[in-house]
Amino acid sequence: MRHLVFAFGCAATSAAAEVPQVAVDIAPVHSIVAAVMGDLGSPALIVPPGASPHDHALRPSEARSLNNADMVIWMGPQLAPWLARPIDSLAGQAAVIDLMAHPATEVLDVRSGATFGAHDHDHGHTDDDSYDDAHDHDAVDHDAHDHDAGHSDDDEHGHDEHDHVDDEARDHDDDGHDDDGHDEAHGHDEAHGHDDDHDKDHADAHPNEQGGAVDPHAWLDPVNAVAWASAIGDALATSDPENAATYAANAEQFSLKINAVKGEIETILEPAKGRSFVVFHDAYHYFEHRFDIEASGAVSSNDAAAPSAARLSELRAEIAALGAVCALTEPQFNPAILNAIGPVTLGEVDPLGVNLEPGPDLYPQLLTNMATALANCLR
Repeated sequence: MRHLVFAFGCAATSAAAEVPQVAVDIAPVHSIVAAVMGDLGSPALIVPPGASPHDHALRPSEARSLNNADMVIWMGPQLAPWLARPIDSLAGQAAVIDLMAHPATEVLDVRSGATFGAHDHDHGHTDDDSYDDAHDHDAVDHDAHDHDAGHSDDDEHGHDEHDHVDDEARDHDDDGHDDDGHDEAHGHDEAHGHDDDHDKDHADAHPNEQGGAVDPHAWLDPVNAVAWASAIGDALATSDPENAATYAANAEQFSLKINAVKGEIETILEPAKGRSFVVFHDAYHYFEHRFDIEASGAVSSNDAAAPSAARLSELRAEIAALGAVCALTEPQFNPAILNAIGPVTLGEVDPLGVNLEPGPDLYPQLLTNMATALANCLR
């Protein structure tokens, strides 16, 4: 496998320069890559809308997309630990971009407990323009496939998530794959019955260099997305130098659009500043942090666990103390459980773009929809 070295901004150049075949993990990243590629090509989406990026089982068509890829762009093992092995086995000759390992990515730690309280989220970042200097580490040290020892999620979930792709699975027909049954089998329903008291071991969390837990939902910070678009454009241009100017222009247009959306979101959220809200699970920290409107707590410790009675009691007390008026849920969750935390208005947000058409317009629409839903909930 050829890993892109972000510190030097280069990738191995193919012998015959042509538009690369690109595979990406989730719809928001797919949208960024599609915007940068423009009319030159379309990236393949590995985790379809509605599927969990934490434990998706590859369909044969998705395995073929990895096998045919010249370049794989993903959030990294923090979000999808199961995907590391398929990338190794199916896309072994592809260049790989791990976006969480990009030196310009602002990385936040996972918040623990039912209530978050006051947190210092600066992490050494002073403003939007300081990202390139924000992380004193080299992406080479973050090889996505040297993390086996850190993937304790397999043991916690009671199964080896890396075994989703095997020879037998590739023989199945796409139409025979039951996505709904797969999701239910992995506990994406509150009736699953997990004890939420283990919330200190967040299901999405992986250790950072300081031993803490990294929040993998970094695409919800539009400043990260702008940095990634530039890096993706550089990588595509190196692989396909004949179209370098097009990739650069597309990345610049994406950046201008996202910066405009960022300004629109700040306007949308301004009336809601200072009002308290809670979330179903802590997936929106990057969005909250970027727009200075942070949640007071999370009902569930992760997207596969039902909250315990003790956690709900703690949240009810927090809501009463802070006067929280809004609770956010997601399309795949049953919002009825939020009724147990008190008299709050419910709002639905869609951080993965489940209800949006994949493509270059998905990412800016996802951000705008989240802001509008939160503002309406807090109004």
